[in-house]
Amino acid sequence: MTRERLINTFSTLVEIDSVSKNEAKVHEYLIQGFKELGLTVREDDSKKETGLGGNNIIATLAGNSDIEPLFFSSHTDTVPPGEGIEVIEKDGKLFSKGNTILGADDKAGIAIMIETIQQIKEQSIPHGTLEFVLSPGEEIGLIGSSALNMNLIEAANGYVLDSGGAVGKVTIASPTLYMYDVTITGVAAHAGIEPEKGVSAVAILADALPTIKIGRLDETTTTNIGVIQGGEATNVVLDHLLVKGEVRAVDPQKADKLIQEMTDAFQQSAEKHNGSVTIDTKKMATGFHVSDEEQVMQLFLEATKNLGFEAIREVSGGGSDANVFNEKGKTVVNLSIGYEKIHTTDEYIPVEEMEKAVQLVIELVKNSPNKAE
Repeated sequence: MTRERLINTFSTLVEIDSVSKNEAKVHEYLIQGFKELGLTVREDDSKKETGLGGNNIIATLAGNSDIEPLFFSSHTDTVPPGEGIEVIEKDGKLFSKGNTILGADDKAGIAIMIETIQQIKEQSIPHGTLEFVLSPGEEIGLIGSSALNMNLIEAANGYVLDSGGAVGKVTIASPTLYMYDVTITGVAAHAGIEPEKGVSAVAILADALPTIKIGRLDETTTTNIGVIQGGEATNVVLDHLLVKGEVRAVDPQKADKLIQEMTDAFQQSAEKHNGSVTIDTKKMATGFHVSDEEQVMQLFLEATKNLGFEAIREVSGGGSDANVFNEKGKTVVNLSIGYEKIHTTDEYIPVEEMEKAVQLVIELVKNSPNKAE
């Protein structure tokens, strides 16, 4: 019965359209659903700031005040094409019909939360205060969680339910992510008649590139230039170029150093060639690394051992709401919940993995320690 209920919950959630910035309908559904389960539901007022379709939601299941509180987080938005999703089951796996994503990223996480609450209530499982945090706008830059006042969450420790792969994997580290745009400005001139009167943006770029590191620099650091745009004709000295790149490093100091090296390289080259550059750098996420000594990992390792799941620690190359929670003072890791091929029309999730994720969350709840005296 719980298997069918889990599938039905998941299917209902993904069939409510919630592409980023259009989360209103699924938020209405979730707020009502959590209230019907007996949870206290609060919202912040962040959508005034973010322009998203909903506020952050914190649904609280009150529990034994002697036990350390714990929170679980998932995001409510999906990527396109995510409208009109229809779920089909094949060989124990859930797919979309093929013309949309499935939306298991991250509505599988929400379905796992709901099933966990239902089983806790049905089985009268002892627990401390449990908080379930639902954030919009994750897919377009961790926007919802970034706007959340962490004082609204009592628990110091939590788990984001938003990573692909088999249950038992845990993301313990994720990089600081910078994205940058460099506008290179030179001087246009006729390339065949008087090129010496021009200042080539290409020359500025060419001089800068040898001192800008590109690719995998070590196990937890990568950089890339992914876009170079400019020019309209072959007979004009190119006077403008747009360069877009990124830096990812688990060590924030490495990320800062690489950004400074990139900035220096472009500025020095522009000065050498009598051109100019404008550099716009945005910090999209702050990196984190959670050790085995932290309570969230101790609890995770105990839970996986009790369930006979293999615990696999992973370092991610991407960001999630876990980056935001850690930056803002919570201690959080990101748990794999079984989905595969996310952000594609081939996305799927094995039902067995969702069931295992429910087991894992319940085991985390069961083993939460008493508060330190």
